[in-house]
Amino acid sequence: MILLQVNQLSKYYGADLILSNIKLELQTRDRVALVGRNGAGKSTLLKIIAGHLSHDGGEIIKPKEVTIGYLAQNTGLESSLTIWDEMLTVFEPLQIMEKSIRKIEEQMSDPSILADEGKYERVLKDYDQLQLQFKEQGGYQYEADIRSILHGLKFHNSDIKISSLSGGQKTRLALGKLLLTKPDVLILDEPTNHLDIDTLTWLEQYLQGYAGAILIVSHDRYFLDKVVTQVYEVSRHQIQKYQGNYSSYLELKAANYERDIKLFEKQQQEISNLQDFIQRNLARASTTKRAQSRRKKLEKMEVIDRPLGDEKSATFSFEIDKQSGNDVLKIDSLAVGYDQKIVSGHISFRVNKGESIALVGPNGIGKSTLLKTIIKRLPALSGTIQYGTNLSIGYYDQEQAELTSNKRVLNELWDEHPLKNEKEIRTVLGNFLFSGDDVLKIVSTLSGGEKARLALAKLMMEKANVLILDEPTNHLDLDSKEVLENALIDYPGTLVFVSHDRYFINRIATKVLELSETGSTEYLGDYDYYVEKKNEMVELAALTQNASMKRQEQVEGLEKNSFQLDKESKKLERQRKRKLEEIEVRIEDLENQIQLNEEQLCDPGIFQDHEKVLAITSKNEHAKEELEMLMEEWAELAD
Repeated sequence: MILLQVNQLSKYYGADLILSNIKLELQTRDRVALVGRNGAGKSTLLKIIAGHLSHDGGEIIKPKEVTIGYLAQNTGLESSLTIWDEMLTVFEPLQIMEKSIRKIEEQMSDPSILADEGKYERVLKDYDQLQLQFKEQGGYQYEADIRSILHGLKFHNSDIKISSLSGGQKTRLALGKLLLTKPDVLILDEPTNHLDIDTLTWLEQYLQGYAGAILIVSHDRYFLDKVVTQVYEVSRHQIQKYQGNYSSYLELKAANYERDIKLFEKQQQEISNLQDFIQRNLARASTTKRAQSRRKKLEKMEVIDRPLGDEKSATFSFEIDKQSGNDVLKIDSLAVGYDQKIVSGHISFRVNKGESIALVGPNGIGKSTLLKTIIKRLPALSGTIQYGTNLSIGYYDQEQAELTSNKRVLNELWDEHPLKNEKEIRTVLGNFLFSGDDVLKIVSTLSGGEKARLALAKLMMEKANVLILDEPTNHLDLDSKEVLENALIDYPGTLVFVSHDRYFINRIATKVLELSETGSTEYLGDYDYYVEKKNEMVELAALTQNASMKRQEQVEGLEKNSFQLDKESKKLERQRKRKLEEIEVRIEDLENQIQLNEEQLCDPGIFQDHEKVLAITSKNEHAKEELEMLMEEWAELAD
């Protein structure tokens, strides 16, 4: 079923064209990614589709009954309620229905309604219909759904007031509330922000099984590969559709460009040959007709435009001024935290020259705190850090906390390297996509992506032989991420970094260090290797536990066999006696009921009413059948 169609949509901001002739279609269970450079118009298109922004041309077609749920970037949930009470607001109609069901149940036990058979039947019918509706709309599982979503998003205490949560937690909670509404079309703009790797994995699995259609903007390539089956690329105001996940999109895009450039070059060669023939033969009487024929062919030819390659990407590389020693860092029994409060402890690992180490672990476990402790912005609370010889350390802050100055972009870089001339500084900034008047922008007014590129430019200029990177891919578009990866792969120094970007970790890491509540664990490989080893450890632990339990059961079984048999025998005897007593009570009830029914059938006020007679007779027959079955069961148990 087609849930939504976008036809020939266009959007301007003032005189600037943002989107032109946009076509997009969503059907039930479609998983669609919207990709493109920062500023290409992806978020704008999502807002237009969600009805939060107007458009200047084209149309959006959607059936009235189709519901759309939209989560903008970094949308925080603001509420004075607790987490649980706020999630319950999603199900207010079901709660109202539940109260109606309870009210009808009270009516069903009302003596005045019980005495009136007609009223009772009507109430019973309303009750059955309401219960069926309640069940079909998920009335018996909505609380379980809330618990499942909150658990997946790492909210283990739902009694906390939302007003006390951090910005990242409020964003996660907004995502959770939207997922609970289960709209037909789920529109998510950067939903992976503020999620750790475990939560990302949960969200991937949840979205894979989602019943509606999904439209996502995300810079997390690993996430896109797991979730989406179609990719729409927004570039140069236009949109292009590709089948498959993100990796398939990259392959198809490259193949299409190669095919188109070959067709263009082939046609250009043909045009050149035709023009050459016409020029040489048009004036000669013997060949003029052939030349005229070729000129007509050239005039009718539909000329192919040169295929447009990728838009300009940042270009940079990280170099070093001097080599470090082979031993870069030795960390032993380290505890890190703030204000003498330990966030993470029992951390021990070594960093050797040339290694690329990824720090992973749940949010709040102390990964960023560890990096700040290594660069001496925070003191170690216990344990030791030994630094190698000839180290020069460069640090990248995930929040770009230092880029808040009122300097111009040009001066932000030039003031730190005053011996460079302006042309050299502009060249560096140009490599990071700051061209023309961009270099005159005030640093504090830059977007997240621009600040990230400026921070990387500053880091590149340091030529440090050890790079400490905290979420370096945050705020970067997909192309800039790839450029950064290639630069870091070629980097001749040592890397220690924190990232939730699993695709990035796979390309960069030679070792994964996992931080947990019990300390640190090393895995010699990339992210996929780390996951594989973690799964093996879980399976091994489960097998060991099962084997241990079986051995224990065997030992206990030998010791307690005779006692257990005696105990089981006594238990069965108690069950038999209890069952006999229950049957005897029920038999007595049925006999009394049968006797009462037979007395009613002798009542002139009843045996003259044909319908009542039929009803009482039917009840009596059912009672007699049950009585007969119970008598047989009683005889078997009494033997």
